[in-house]
Amino acid sequence: MLDDLRNERLKKRAALEQAGFDPYPATVKRTARIAEIIKDWKKYALKKTKLTVVGRVFGMRGQGGISFLDLKDESAGIQIVLQKDSTNDFTIVRDNTDIGDFIEATGAAFVTKKGEKSIQATDFRIISKSIRPIPSEWYGIEDQELRFRRRYLELAIKPEVREMFRKKTAFWASTRDYLIRSGFLEVETPVLESVTGGADARPFITHHNALDIDTYLRISPELHLKRLLVGGFERVFEIGRIFRNEGIDDEHLQDYTQMEMYWAYQDYVGLMDFVEKLVKYVIKTTFGETKLLCGWGSIDWGKKWPRVDYFELLSKEWGVDAAKLTVPQLYELAKKLHVTLEPNLGRGRALDNIYKKTVRPKLIQPMFLINPPVDVEPLAKRIPGKSDCVERFQILAMGSELGKGFSELNDPVDQRGRFEEQAKLRAAGDEEAQMNDIDFVEALEYGMPPAAGFAYSERLFAILMDKPVRECVFFPILRPKK
Repeated sequence: MLDDLRNERLKKRAALEQAGFDPYPATVKRTARIAEIIKDWKKYALKKTKLTVVGRVFGMRGQGGISFLDLKDESAGIQIVLQKDSTNDFTIVRDNTDIGDFIEATGAAFVTKKGEKSIQATDFRIISKSIRPIPSEWYGIEDQELRFRRRYLELAIKPEVREMFRKKTAFWASTRDYLIRSGFLEVETPVLESVTGGADARPFITHHNALDIDTYLRISPELHLKRLLVGGFERVFEIGRIFRNEGIDDEHLQDYTQMEMYWAYQDYVGLMDFVEKLVKYVIKTTFGETKLLCGWGSIDWGKKWPRVDYFELLSKEWGVDAAKLTVPQLYELAKKLHVTLEPNLGRGRALDNIYKKTVRPKLIQPMFLINPPVDVEPLAKRIPGKSDCVERFQILAMGSELGKGFSELNDPVDQRGRFEEQAKLRAAGDEEAQMNDIDFVEALEYGMPPAAGFAYSERLFAILMDKPVRECVFFPILRPKK
């Protein structure tokens, strides 16, 4: 069936070429976008100004000496009227135009008897002949994998999907705007690293031919951004791609965009105040309001976010003193709570995995979860007088972690020790444990000022849209078709 339609359109392409038309010209004319013409309709209609519009054909009807086309560009749609006695080469262009073709039409603006704004085309030409039919706007594409594999078709027929990606652009633009206006410098740091760190994640490995070494795609820009604090910058941020060789689910991608910022002479308490304002600004700018509806109900981002202690929350939920649980006790608790843990996990990872499966899904309204154990966050400062916990916060809402920040560890001796503990976990089989970055420890030995850092990724945008994160990516990776 598809082959028959394709062959029919190839014949129409040939007919256009035989008639002397180029079905793929390099240059086109355009007066304005359709939305701009509709906005100033009275001006164009009263003066009977000749207009030239371009776009894709989404509908065709009519017979005999008159045809009506539904034309859309990115901004809006309008009706094009072709008539045998007034449109150039009427028969050849009408008979060889299909839904999905891009066309250029020139003529006067008028309103039909049915009240529809239209352009009476005197000049008409195809500027890109479509060889395959596009899906119906009404029925769309139902198969999810096909939608992802042919996302350009979904974008072509669904303005609401295009609007979602415009919001995503606004999300990152407002993030950048707020940070720059707050005195932060936007920077770029390496994607390829000989030692990767800054997060607990399994990295992608590739080979650098020129240096003949294996390298990692970064799992976080953190350690390089902190080196910039050593170098004298006080407020820096980066919005860039992150790569983590992990599983696929509604909240995780293997390559995605993340914002990460570092602020010298600031701690996690002051940073929480700043981050709450940042996120509220981004949400208000992107969505026009701070109270959003989703599958969870109404989420009010505009209220003051409570700050909840990590161990107090876990102890309340589990009915035990979570701070005193040993690794064997955590594995027993996991069985009791029907949570499957991988073998050989350290205390921090075991705690975190059980929390993510049993507690986090219940956290719906925006909040900060603060002061987790050092086992969970090897890059944060210990809390004075409570050295087993660190000065870290997470943004929690809608059952998900949406951002993380902490007072940065700048003690090189403590950092070296924590890296060594992580290296032991890695040697025992934990592929997500952090690597021992000796070069970063050396940078700390030259001195890094007290600082706080924070990051969020496009997961936050997806959660705000109430969609799986893959829905909010233009082209998520898929297995190749055989």
